[in-house]
Amino acid sequence: MSVAHPDQTAQWVIESVPQPAGRPQPFWRSLHFFNAYRLFVAVFLLAIVLIWGDSLQFGSKNLTLFGITAVGYVLFSVICFALVRLEWRFNLQITAQVAADIGFIVVLMHASGGISSGLGLLLLATLAAAGLISRGRLALFHAALASIAVLLEHTYAVLRLDAGVAQYVQAGLLSVGYFATAWVAHALAQYAAASERLAAQREVDLANMAQVNQLVIQDMQDGVLVVDAGGVIRQINARAERMLGALRGQRDMQLWDYAPGLAASFERWRGGSGSIDANSGPLFNNAINARFVPIGRARQVGAVIFLEDLSRVQGQARQMKLAALGRLAANIAHEIRNPLGAVSHAAELLQEEPAISHTTKRLLNIIHDNSRRLDRMVNDVLQLNYGDRAQRESFWLADFLQTFVEQFCQTEKIRPEIFAIELAANPRVLFDRSHLDQVMWNLCRNALRHCRRQEGSIRICVDLEGGGNIVELDVVDDGPGVAGELRSQLFEPFFTTAAGGSGLGLYIAREVCEANGATLDYVETPSGAQFTVICRAGG
Repeated sequence: MSVAHPDQTAQWVIESVPQPAGRPQPFWRSLHFFNAYRLFVAVFLLAIVLIWGDSLQFGSKNLTLFGITAVGYVLFSVICFALVRLEWRFNLQITAQVAADIGFIVVLMHASGGISSGLGLLLLATLAAAGLISRGRLALFHAALASIAVLLEHTYAVLRLDAGVAQYVQAGLLSVGYFATAWVAHALAQYAAASERLAAQREVDLANMAQVNQLVIQDMQDGVLVVDAGGVIRQINARAERMLGALRGQRDMQLWDYAPGLAASFERWRGGSGSIDANSGPLFNNAINARFVPIGRARQVGAVIFLEDLSRVQGQARQMKLAALGRLAANIAHEIRNPLGAVSHAAELLQEEPAISHTTKRLLNIIHDNSRRLDRMVNDVLQLNYGDRAQRESFWLADFLQTFVEQFCQTEKIRPEIFAIELAANPRVLFDRSHLDQVMWNLCRNALRHCRRQEGSIRICVDLEGGGNIVELDVVDDGPGVAGELRSQLFEPFFTTAAGGSGLGLYIAREVCEANGATLDYVETPSGAQFTVICRAGG
């Protein structure tokens, strides 16, 4: 028999906002719409010169240059669509496109009479869009390029075309507008990026919180159902399914179809009034208690239904009563000990009196025997309070068993040949030495009581399991074994099949083993009885 106790640790990893290696799809989509805007402007300017010629301000100085530049601008816009589809080098593409926009628009402005044409204002939209799309990167650089281009164009017009020097003020103001637009676009882009990061992190936090809530709900001892305003089950944990029955994989099931009794109680609660936390009382043959808590301020929007297993609550109440009775019994046993000792001592003194009758001597023996029995029972009850005070140490099990068998045989006045120690290994164990001695005394006394008392009737077997970390210690006898109907009661307190027994031996032995991080169980065998202690190996 091997029993493993692996430590299982549940890990939950908090995710963070992922940072992709390349640009995500929304960046390229924004650049696509920016190209659509560029194509519209180019086609619009080309259509103006084709329809009205140089009658308008556009192309008034050089219509041919304006037309050729507009056609080139249209072709460049079409090419940009193909480049965007490749999704190659985002920053390089947007910088090249902005630079081309500046170049085309400055040439169109030159062909239309320079700074007075007003075409320079088109660069404001270009700089704003580029700053927002690139999340503020190179926004001021683009503004500097546009300002230099506009100033160089006006300088060329002053030197070669006799343009007014006073228009430098307009060019300067336009450049200031470029930088202001770029700075605003940069600030808005940073704010948008921060908002996106915060939204993404909040999404991760909400997902993690939902995961934690799901784990908590699934691991609750109470059943939990979430029901919406229409009476549809939106969420249910495993405990509730064990109480009410499985949903069989169905989603959005009506509460009336799943648990009509609970649904009727839910409808009565929803139609009532009073506190927000209401208890419907026992349901399903008084086996389940339902408690309703509204999701919102009104009961009509739905509720969280908590189902409590009344049998579990009753079991916990019984455990508390047993614990209280145990403490009371220990206190009573402690008070009984002193008068019991006085009675036993008085009986011994009376036995030493000369010329006592045979009847008196027999009665004194009865008093002495029953006093010893009561004293043993008192000691067993008192040990219930001390079983969990273990002082574990590491020691060699073989040496301990050899010494134990010698002492046991001397005390019980039996032949040592009745015992057989079988060592498949000689491990060290981590156990309170006095506790292990107490457990072995109890198990071996039971074995001695039921065995045939022949050579090797009681076998003590030692083996290693779990890769050498677990020690298995068996006490086996060749007696009749334990009847099947009694095996479930072996470790219950005050259960005994021996006359004069207290029924606490095996119960205390198991409690002592648990206090040392070990287990004690009865193992079914073809013949005889076998009790197995599973404990940790010592370092």
